[in-house]
Amino acid sequence: MPSRLPASDLIDAVLDNMRQNLEHLKYSTLAPSRYIVYLHPREHARLNGIVPRLQAETIRALDEELRRLNRQSLLQRSVGRLSGQRPAVQSAGVQWEIEFLSDPDGEIEEGTVLIDSELVLPAQPELGVGERTRRITTTVAPQQTTSREQTMSTGSSSTAPTVFARLSYEDRGGLHTHEVLKDSITIGRGGIAYPVDIRVSSSEDVSREHARIRRDPRTGRFFLIDLSLLGTTLDGRHVPRGYDNGEHGKRENGDETALPDRARIGLAETLYMDFERLR
Repeated sequence: MPSRLPASDLIDAVLDNMRQNLEHLKYSTLAPSRYIVYLHPREHARLNGIVPRLQAETIRALDEELRRLNRQSLLQRSVGRLSGQRPAVQSAGVQWEIEFLSDPDGEIEEGTVLIDSELVLPAQPELGVGERTRRITTTVAPQQTTSREQTMSTGSSSTAPTVFARLSYEDRGGLHTHEVLKDSITIGRGGIAYPVDIRVSSSEDVSREHARIRRDPRTGRFFLIDLSLLGTTLDGRHVPRGYDNGEHGKRENGDETALPDRARIGLAETLYMDFERLR
């Protein structure tokens, strides 16, 4: 039987996640203010009665960690270890938001915890970049802790978004059309540890994070990247796998395949999408 997960470990995991998702600006350093902690259903049921206390103690620990980081900054300045001032660390929001939820996708094993934090990054109109959200997902398992970072962009900062391409497909939920407004979209079955832009309802042959479509903003060309276990096809031919398996999990290797203006993309030869470039 798996060992019980100490509640104090959950608080430590949130602090770990916060430290990984700091954003250093010129006059301040921002820490994400919202955290979602996912637990195995049995773990969640065991802790359900003390969730308000757990939330309160996590908030207290986050406040104490900010004070510790800022004391450290003050000490470094006083002894002259840094040439300039180190900006104070502060929460990006008005108040901390902590949620403890039961795993809805059956991905988390008992004794494992998954923490998500999101930090909204400012738009860069001069570069044509709109608001972006950086998401850090930390998985704390009995033998190993892994982290995953993803930056999701809303695309151009223009009020009228440009539709670059269109994807049409049919899954268990019916017919769907997705307009491509960003330079990168991820496709798959999704899940709490696998945020995707297009979440398809299909068999488990389709990976939770199956493929990515990337647009080169300089040329407008599109590329297909396979991230799956059972493969991705382009007009009936398998494309090269776009990742290698390393010590800490999947790591993209840069392999991608140019997409023609019209194409048929197959996910594990189970679900098919029609791609059409519009601009």
